[in-house]
Amino acid sequence: MAKRLKRIAIKIGSNVLARRDGMLDLERMSDLVAQIAALRESGIDVVLISSGAVAAGRNEVRPAKRLDAVSSRQLYSAVGQAILINHYSAFFRRHSLVCGQVLTSKENFGSRTHYLNQKNCMEVMLENGVIPIVNENDTVSVTELMFTDNDELSGLVAAMMNMDALIILSNVDGIFDGDPSLPASRVIRDAGRQDDLSALISPGLSAFGRGGMLTKYHLARKVADEGITVVIANGTRKDILTDLAADKDVVCTRFMPSERPFSSIKKWIAHSEGFAKGEVHIDGGAEKALYGEKATSILFVGVRRITGHFRKDDIVKIVSEEGIPLGVGRAGYDCEKAVSLIGRRNARPMIHYDYLYLD
Repeated sequence: MAKRLKRIAIKIGSNVLARRDGMLDLERMSDLVAQIAALRESGIDVVLISSGAVAAGRNEVRPAKRLDAVSSRQLYSAVGQAILINHYSAFFRRHSLVCGQVLTSKENFGSRTHYLNQKNCMEVMLENGVIPIVNENDTVSVTELMFTDNDELSGLVAAMMNMDALIILSNVDGIFDGDPSLPASRVIRDAGRQDDLSALISPGLSAFGRGGMLTKYHLARKVADEGITVVIANGTRKDILTDLAADKDVVCTRFMPSERPFSSIKKWIAHSEGFAKGEVHIDGGAEKALYGEKATSILFVGVRRITGHFRKDDIVKIVSEEGIPLGVGRAGYDCEKAVSLIGRRNARPMIHYDYLYLD
């Protein structure tokens, strides 16, 4: 990576940590920990987002009866999370490093207060030389309260902690320009900001996790737009982390960061679409103004309709006249007051530009 890294987030997927039989690959875990220890020795702060808890638990307990998807996930993660963090703790201890567990849920990112509490917790850990190991709390996260996968969680963490880079480790070298199983397919090394690669990517899920390369691509694009370098690389390759940090010529897919400055609160808003409490429908003139050269807030004169029940400072979606989602923002009013101001010219903005994120 071109610039000197001071702080990175590393996401390790289930397919990196699990063997073909579904058991944890302890040798690989140990090797990745050794690489993270080398990064810490070079002065780089690391936050680790690790999958693998469900895979670890699945091999430790045999349910007495058939469980539904939610119950089995809760059971396996409750058992597996303890196994996973104990392995990490033992491996890091070999390098005289201390790690700490941070279990979170999607709800914790929907409230600005909870969001900042999590950020403060991890900041304190890093300041004291502790490596945060983050995972979704699957014992309480069910259905709509779940992250799409730990790729989504890693993007939220990278933005929250103002990372220089996010490294997503999978069991393939990156995004291919065709079917990865075909010899003619090649890894796309640099994902240009104007290139839409989604048509090249198979939508299939990974063997042991909930995600796939398509979700990684969309997540990487969004995080890069927020000014953070994103790399999708093969976590099974020898010395992958240390080679990336040393800017060696590693086969991987890189998303270069946008040069637009992004405030901390805008990074939070950018990942908050799933927490929206309502919708603000705007007319064509307001939409055109939003995408103009000059920064523009959403004014009531351009609002056509407001739906949902929300309070002041809640997240709401912005929707075009044709019903197309345009982005999200923080409401300047509660829903009742906002509805009463539709069409007004002399009111403060419904959504101020500083609290607005466009897709």
